[in-house]
Amino acid sequence: METWWNSMSLAQQIAWVIAIASSLIFIIQMIMTFTGMDSDSDFSGNVDDISTEDSTGMPFQLFTFRNFINFFLGFSWTYIIFYNTILSQFWLVVLSTFVGSFIVACVMLIFYWLSKMAQDGNIFAEQTVGLTATVYLPIPANKEGKGKIQVSVQNCIREYDAVTDGEALKTGNIIKIIKVVEENILLVEKI
Repeated sequence: METWWNSMSLAQQIAWVIAIASSLIFIIQMIMTFTGMDSDSDFSGNVDDISTEDSTGMPFQLFTFRNFINFFLGFSWTYIIFYNTILSQFWLVVLSTFVGSFIVACVMLIFYWLSKMAQDGNIFAEQTVGLTATVYLPIPANKEGKGKIQVSVQNCIREYDAVTDGEALKTGNIIKIIKVVEENILLVEKI
């Protein structure tokens, strides 16, 4: 082992140190990602906040710990693999830099695509306007009191307080939601 290490140039030794260190950190990051231990940490590159924009309007931060590790992983292993093939040190560094940058770009692109698949699970009363629903608790006529309705929104059954301008609505009546009158109180009419 010692003869192998001493037979390498200083540049190769540095590349090996970077490759081993970045590979170990990469493996630890992967384990933490798959077990959910890095989901709220800025140290890992804002995985949860991937779709938010920073102050410059950019959707991702380029200089994160995760991106540095990905860059050095690609750079160092490319340098090691092509050291004996590419004789020009300049072109070897250029190729290694390109591969490292390409890996960072690919990972950022993957996270970008994943962020586009995210879905907001919040349901707001405004989303019910125009939908049909069922009266759950009777609704008094002419806005003289509130009743309750059940409506299916985003494949979830929700209950809302409701009022009507017209005649009283009985349990089981099918109604249409006209508008949101107050916060979480809906104006409905019989169909």
